[in-house]
Amino acid sequence: MRVTSYRYPNEEWILSGTVLLVLAVAALAAGVSFCLVPVFFLVFVLISYWMNRSNHNSLMQTGHPVSPERTPNLARIKQACLDRLKPGQVEVFIVRSSQLNAYTFGFNSPQDIVLYSSLLDVMDEDELRFVLGHEMGHVALGHTWLNTLLGGMAGVPVTLGAAVIVTLAFRGWNRACEYSADRAGLLACGKPQKAISALIKLVAGSVQSQAELQRALQVIERQDDSVLNQLAETLSTHPMIAQRIEQIRKYAATAEYASLQAYVNTYPK
Repeated sequence: MRVTSYRYPNEEWILSGTVLLVLAVAALAAGVSFCLVPVFFLVFVLISYWMNRSNHNSLMQTGHPVSPERTPNLARIKQACLDRLKPGQVEVFIVRSSQLNAYTFGFNSPQDIVLYSSLLDVMDEDELRFVLGHEMGHVALGHTWLNTLLGGMAGVPVTLGAAVIVTLAFRGWNRACEYSADRAGLLACGKPQKAISALIKLVAGSVQSQAELQRALQVIERQDDSVLNQLAETLSTHPMIAQRIEQIRKYAATAEYASLQAYVNTYPK
């Protein structure tokens, strides 16, 4: 059993189809010689790599690295997620912000995970495990460095219509990646209800009771009733929270999840 076998079904096929689509569009698009495509690709990959390094250097100046000395509780949570998911080398930083968000980036090891400080105010330990596990899932499955490469492909000059097609294809792959990372977060925290409450809090903020949590969930679950929201989702890198919650529920009910959760619970440290 591979610890990364939680990958969302067809994510790799979606990526392969996206890459082939980009190459086909570049070959057919007017105004650009196909032989120049590798040049544009290389230039934009180098730009993406430089931006990643610049962001890392900025984090070193403005962010607070998670360490046993400065943030012992969060360092313990980080280590627990590392032990369960084995994503490779990562550095976790806390950035002061009122936004509820986390993200990861990087082309080479170690890759960076950024937690906004407001998350620490509204989420409990299990919910933070889900958030950290989600970001580590992106690292473990190669999403971070692949996004750098795909950024290079996005720099290939094409017509407006072709650019729309390419963008929609990339967005479809991005959303599949989010489902995969949510599964990693679930394996990290081991509690489907805590994974769901973490997603709710990303939208609703701090909730003080179970009744408030349920009311926020009811609002979220009405998201996909709107055709407008469904259309907006096709342009987004993230699925609607309602869809992510539904996918977590479905995955948590499978024998595959039960087997993999039992495996990571005893994964060699």
